[in-house]
Amino acid sequence: MKKLFAFIAVIGMLSLGASSYAVAQDETAETTEETTQVAEETTEVVEEPAAPVMEEEAIESTSFHKVVKKQFIQGGAMFMSFVLLALILGLALSIERIIYLNMSTTNTKKLIANLEDALNNGGVEAAKEVCRNTRGPIASIFYQGLDRIDEGIEVVEKSVVSYGSVQMGLLEKGLSWISLMIGLAPMLGFMGTVIGMIGAFDSIQSMGTISPAAVAGGIKVALITTVSGLIVAMILQVFYNYCTAKIDSIVNNMEDASISLLDILVKYNMKK
Repeated sequence: MKKLFAFIAVIGMLSLGASSYAVAQDETAETTEETTQVAEETTEVVEEPAAPVMEEEAIESTSFHKVVKKQFIQGGAMFMSFVLLALILGLALSIERIIYLNMSTTNTKKLIANLEDALNNGGVEAAKEVCRNTRGPIASIFYQGLDRIDEGIEVVEKSVVSYGSVQMGLLEKGLSWISLMIGLAPMLGFMGTVIGMIGAFDSIQSMGTISPAAVAGGIKVALITTVSGLIVAMILQVFYNYCTAKIDSIVNNMEDASISLLDILVKYNMKK
């Protein structure tokens, strides 16, 4: 009898342990499934905004070109084309002047030192050779002065002043056209605005009533040309101011170098 009760007790304990193990497995499986579902939902939640962010970046990368193209079309092809032409011509002239002025810049101290050494060691012809091998208006002025050294210091001074004026004219060549584009671009923009306003008032007159949408749209389109003209003028003004500042610097160097040249020639004549 005791063995029977012991056998029943053992079977009951084994059954209880098996059921507990099965329940634990079920709970573990449910927990794993819930964790997987949460992870998947979290991944979906995290991954879902990724596509809009990439789309926004793509939109931002291509929006500037589209906006410019849209505004150009809305502003009217005729007047916007004239404003664009003024920008292209102004930039072309500005770049040409910048290149020319940078090539005209000379190391004045080095040139004067080389010229003085050549003049003392090899004479006037050696000094002329130094000037011929150096680019820029200062070297050209020096060459003209050395070429008339036999006629006296006064003649040399007059030739230096006269040829300096010629070089200043070459440096300032084209600046008047850049200034024209600076003034012309806003004027073209204002003209487009005025004509656009006239068109807006014509549409109001034809409708017989004032429509805020029609008036606002017409005014917006009309003002695009003005904004474009002002932007073009500001861009070209920066280049114009740079060119004028560069010319002033070169002219100051020309004047200082001319005085130094006359001093060197006076000393050379005194040695002779």
